[in-house]
Amino acid sequence: MQAFHIPPPGNPELAGRLKHKIDRKTKPLGALGMLEGLALRIGMMQGTETPRISAPHLLVFAGDHGVAHAGVSAYPQEVTWQMVMNYLGGGAAVNVFARASGCELRVIDAGVNHVFAPDPHLIEHKIAMGTKNFIDEPAMTREQCVAAIDAGAQVVRGVNLLGCNALALGEMGIANTTSAAALMAAYTGQAVETCVGRGTGVDDAGMARKHEAIRLALKRHHNAIEPLDILAALGGFEIAMMAGAMLAAAEARMLILVDGFIVGSALLAARAINPAVLGYCVFAHQSDEQGHLAMLREFHAEPLLRLGLRLGEGTGAALALPLVRAACDFLNHMASFESAGVSDRG
Repeated sequence: MQAFHIPPPGNPELAGRLKHKIDRKTKPLGALGMLEGLALRIGMMQGTETPRISAPHLLVFAGDHGVAHAGVSAYPQEVTWQMVMNYLGGGAAVNVFARASGCELRVIDAGVNHVFAPDPHLIEHKIAMGTKNFIDEPAMTREQCVAAIDAGAQVVRGVNLLGCNALALGEMGIANTTSAAALMAAYTGQAVETCVGRGTGVDDAGMARKHEAIRLALKRHHNAIEPLDILAALGGFEIAMMAGAMLAAAEARMLILVDGFIVGSALLAARAINPAVLGYCVFAHQSDEQGHLAMLREFHAEPLLRLGLRLGEGTGAALALPLVRAACDFLNHMASFESAGVSDRG
C-alpha cells in the first residue's frame, strides 16, 4: 500500500490569529456557537486566515457484500445496482441535496455485482463482483483491500486536481451496515450489541441474524489484528475505498465531511492506518443508526446536525455543506468592530 504523508493542520500562531479574527467580529464572544470552532478548524486545515470552499465534490462509493446472503438486510442485493442507476439518473435523495448544496456528485463502482454501461458520472474501479461472505472467509484478500484503498486515493487526487478542496463521502451497498458494525467492534473493542442497528429496517428476526453473523465473523477472524487485516476480513470494497479517499484527502489538506455510520467505519480504518487523518474531518451529523452515537464518542466528535437521518448515501454530508460554507463566509466577510465602527463591550 502507498504511504500517506499527512501534515498537521496549522500551528499555534495561526490558531491565535484565527481566534483573534473570530473574536473581533461584530458579535458577542462565542455568539456563533459551533460555527466559530468550525471556522477556526477550516482555517487550520487550509493554513490560512481566509479559508474558502472550492469545487466541493460528493463521492458515493458503491459495493456489494457477500454477507447479504445471510439475511441481514431488509432489501435484496440487487437494490445496490438499482440505486446506483438511480444516482446516475439524478433521482435519489443525495442527488437532490447535492444540487441544493452546490456540490458536484460522482458515483464510484467499487465492487457492485452488476456490469454498468459507461456513464460520464460513473467512475469504474470495480475490484470484484462484491465481497465474500465474511462469516465463512475474509471479505476480501489483502491485495484486494490494498487495491481498493489505492483506488479511493486515486479518485480523490483526481478531483483535487480539478480544484476541489472539500470532500463529502457517501456509500451504497446492501448489508454494509453489517460490515460497518463488525469493523466498529473489531477496531474499538466495543460490544456487538452497541455497534449493531437496524440498518435498512430489519425486523427482530433480521436483527438476530445480523448479531449472529457479526459474532461468527469476529470469532472466525480473531487473528486479524493489523489495520489492513481487519479491513480485509470484515470490510467492503466501498468502505476500503472511502478509507483511501480520506487518507488522500487529508494528505492534500482537504476538508473531509464525514457522513454517517458506514462512512464512520471507513474512518475507523483510516485512523488505524494513520491517526493524523482526524485533523481534517468534520462530522456532518449524528444518524439514527444505533451504533453511530457510540462511534462519534469514539472520535470525540461533535456533529453539526442531528436530524434523525439513517439513509446514508452522503445525504447528511450534503446537508451540512452549507454550514461549512457559512463558517468560511462569516470569517471572511463579516465586519469587525473596527471596520464597522461599532463600539465593543466596555
